[in-house]
Amino acid sequence: METKQSNDPLHGITLKKIVEDLVAFYGFDTLGELIKIKCFNENPSVKSSLTFLRKTDWARKKVENLYIRTLPKMQQD
Repeated sequence: METKQSNDPLHGITLKKIVEDLVAFYGFDTLGELIKIKCFNENPSVKSSLTFLRKTDWARKKVENLYIRTLPKMQQD
């Protein structure tokens, strides 16, 4: 049987890993400037960000898109 490879760059990557990687790469200050949502600007934490992003599709999409754009830069470091 042939198995199909997923073309989704986020396949197998959890939202927690995405947020942790972005915070490690940018920090909450820069992340809050790039994506204007409260969970990155007011008392930011990974836990509160995950809670908000799991409930808010539009915000999660913005974070996922930033991660996809940032992935090549993170792999260079």
